[in-house]
Parts: sequence; structure tokens; C-alpha cells
Amino acid sequence: MPSDLAAVLQQWLDEEMDSTPVRASALGIDGYDDRLGDHSEAAIRACEQRDDRFRATLESFTDDALSLDDQIDRDLVLASLRGRLVMRDWANWRRDPALYLGPCLQGVFTLFLNRLHPEPDLVRFAEARLRAVPEVLAAGKANLSAELANPVIVGRGAGQAGAGITYARELVPAEVSDPALRARLAEAGEVAAEAFADFCAFLEDLAPRAQGPYAIGEERYSGLLEQKELLGYGAGDMRERGRAAYAELDAEMQELASKVRNTTDWRAVVEELNDDHPSSPDDMRQKYEDWTERARQFLRDNELVTLPDGEQCLVDPSPPFQRPIMAVASYSSPPAFKPGLTGHFFVPYPPEGAPPEEVAKRLATNSHSSIPTIAVHEAYPGHHWHLSWMQKLDRPVRKVVWTSYFVEGWALYAERLMREQGFFTDPAQELCHLDARIFRAARIVVDTSLHIGDMTFEEAVEFMRTKASLSEPTARAEVGRYCTWPTQASSYLTGSLEIERIRAAYFDRGLGDVRSFNDTIAGSGGLPIALAERAVIGSA
Repeated sequence: MPSDLAAVLQQWLDEEMDSTPVRASALGIDGYDDRLGDHSEAAIRACEQRDDRFRATLESFTDDALSLDDQIDRDLVLASLRGRLVMRDWANWRRDPALYLGPCLQGVFTLFLNRLHPEPDLVRFAEARLRAVPEVLAAGKANLSAELANPVIVGRGAGQAGAGITYARELVPAEVSDPALRARLAEAGEVAAEAFADFCAFLEDLAPRAQGPYAIGEERYSGLLEQKELLGYGAGDMRERGRAAYAELDAEMQELASKVRNTTDWRAVVEELNDDHPSSPDDMRQKYEDWTERARQFLRDNELVTLPDGEQCLVDPSPPFQRPIMAVASYSSPPAFKPGLTGHFFVPYPPEGAPPEEVAKRLATNSHSSIPTIAVHEAYPGHHWHLSWMQKLDRPVRKVVWTSYFVEGWALYAERLMREQGFFTDPAQELCHLDARIFRAARIVVDTSLHIGDMTFEEAVEFMRTKASLSEPTARAEVGRYCTWPTQASSYLTGSLEIERIRAAYFDRGLGDVRSFNDTIAGSGGLPIALAERAVIGSA
């Protein structure tokens, strides 16, 4: 190991990218675009040994030898490595099919989404990755265990694998117009499609035999909060914070609902507002595009943040393979190690072949009154602005390692910021903004309760349907997501409240105005909250 921290971090980064080439492609790091990576048990064990080696080395660097920024970089990587250690005995690689499906699908999708290379090179890279799909999914079949896997999580994987068949066979070749290049993609796509079909059948057979839990338990959940997220409390305290936030928001929404419809039953008002929704998925996409541009212009007019030169946010339909497992909007950032600043805001289209009643319910969750706050969250000044602004960072590990407790916390803070500044001009829009916020409070209660073991899957669906005014299909998709991604659902409101707390301290110390705070904290990266506070306040 080198003795210089910067050299150690660069070596860690190089080895990390070597083991996760699809992630490297998404970041815009060249040299990995034709690979999917080794997903065998031997490779997973080797990664665990590497984590131990780097953790021990980074722990040997003391504060007195490092600048504040170097301390933050060291602690950022250490938090990530310690989080992995908390979950090591859970062996998620034996439980979740998405660990194998994700690289196979995203690996090709990312190439054509960002188009960082000439088309013949993209085809060559995509062809290699498509032909590597059988090997990755074979590793998944070897690794997944009926004893450990949970039927809910396996079922989600089967839906994703099924969508992958059509994606590889039909949609990937359509990415290019040249007949010869298209033929090459079609041939390789058929190889991948057959592997997806085989894996889908494997998962459909596995699901009824799967008998493992999805709940990671209070000890692991608390360990992630304390070791990875650097929060000063565990799962039980997190749930109580969620319940308190829910009660506070519930009271505020009752008051606002009385202004909108002269009733304190805010759920009934939100359901009524949900009936006023776009007429089709394409109409929904257009409405999101309109509000995204309005939010961008509002930032410029009110000087709330600094908009980086050359940024743009494209509003696109969600990827077909994402639709069976993702019922809400999402965002894909510009490649962090390339100069371009084009991001993609994905609108939650329903799965291919969804019945009309399910399409209608999906549209209802994206009503005309809720679209403004979602556009703020995903685009301006939410994810797109934040992750574009981060491009100016000259500290590589902060472009690679980030936590949803800041990134998602920032996006929810962005919604609150825009309400404070008067962006939502209709009380119905404000109510839907608060509905999005109380939804995140409900997530905290459900996510902690699921993984502590105090709530069943069906109880969680009912809670999200009745307490957060989600349609039943959306609530079911949401809870399935929480089962596979413990602590992430709690990150949104937790992060927002922490950022608001740091902002209050920033103002109390007279360190600057709202624009300088936003630029400074968002420009520090996507750090665990304690490190973000040190970056903003600790240097003052």
C-alpha cells in the first residue's frame, strides 16, 4: 500500500472500478465499457478481502496528518467500507437477483443513454456486454439460495428478467440505424434474451421455494445508520422520528386541506386531486417537461443556486426494464468523469402490457397538482442541479461515493426550499407537496418496522395505501422496494431535516445567504450528513 492518502484513495478507486465496470461506465471512466464484471462467489470473497485491506489502511491515517478535506475523503470511504462490513454476514449476493440483473440491463442501457463514444464503438461494447449476460446470470443461478432468498424479492427479479427479454431482443437493436450494426446487436441481443428467459424461469421456480426473510433485523439496520450513514441513532429512534414528523405534517395538511376543499380530511382531498391527472403516459411526460423548465427558470429568476454552464435535463420515459419494479420517477446523472452536463429525468411509465386500470392508477399518482413538486425533486434544484453542480469537484472519491441520506435528502430539501420561495402558487400544489413529504415520513415508519420485524408485507402495503394516499399497485411496488433496499427509504425526510438543521446553523453564524449555503453544501458532494456538516461549518 502507498503511504500517501491520495495514492491510497486512487488505488482503492481503481480496484473498485475494476470490480464494478458497469458503474465505471456510468461515471464516464474509460476502459471498462465492454465488461460486466465477475459475479462468481470467488470474486465476491476477493472483494471482501480487498475491503478489509483498505479499511485497515485508511484507519491508519490520523487527523493530525490530514487537511479537513482529506479527513472527509478518508472518512467517506471508511463509512462505505464499514457499511459493507455490517451487511457482510447477510450475504445479499445469495438473496437478491437484482445484483445480477442490474449490471446486465444497466450495462447496455447506460452506453446508449450517454453515448460517450462513436456509434461503432458503442455497438462493439454493447455486443460484448450482451454476450456476457449468460455468464453473469449463470453466476446468479449458482449463488442464489432458496434457503436465504425471499419470495417477494425473487418475484421482483422475475419481473425484471421478463422485461429484459424484450429489451435485449427488440429495443437494444433499435438504438442504431445502420443495418449492419443493428444486425450485430440483434444477434448478440438474442443471446442475452435467451439468458434472461432462462433466468426468469429459474426465478419463477425459485420463488415458491424461497423461504428466507427480507427483514435484516434491528442490529444490522442500526449498524448501517451509525457506521455507514454516521447518524447518532439507530432503528428505534429513527422510527420515532418518523412518527413525530408524520404527526406534525398530518396537522399541517389538515389545516391546508380546509383551505383547498373546506375539510380537514386531507386524504380525501388528495384523492380528489389525483383524479385530475394526465390523459396518458406521453401526456404525463410532457407535463413533467413543462414543469421542469418552469422550475429551472424560477431558480434563475430568484438566484437560489448557481446554474452551471451547459447543463440540461432531458425528460424521458422510464427504461422498459425498470417499469415492473419502479413505480415512481427517477433520475440518471451526467457521467461524473466526463465534461458533459446532460442528465435524464425518467417519468414512471407503466409496465408493458399493463391493464388499463393499472395505467390509470399509475397516472393518478402523478396528478397535475403533484407533478410540480416531483419535477423540483428530480430536476431543479433537486437531483439534476445537485449532481450537475457536483461536476466541479476535484476530489475523485466524492464523485464515486455518495449516500442517499444526502442525495435524496437534498432533493426533498429542494422541494421545501421552493415552497418557502413561493414556487407553488396553488394551495392544491402545496398540499401535494406536503403529501410527498408525509409519504417520506410514512416510509421511515414502514422501512424501520419491516426490517425490525414489527410489520408484515401486507400491513406495510396497507399503511402506505392509507397513510400516504398511494394507489394499491404503487404501494405494493414501493414496499417491495423497501424489502430489497433497507434504510434507503428512510433517507429522504431524514436527510432533508438534517440539511435544514445545518442551514439554520449556517445562518446563525452569519456565514452567508441561501444561495451560498445551497452552493456550498451541495457542492461538497453527496456526503453522510455528519461529513457534510463538517464541510460547511467545520471550515468556517
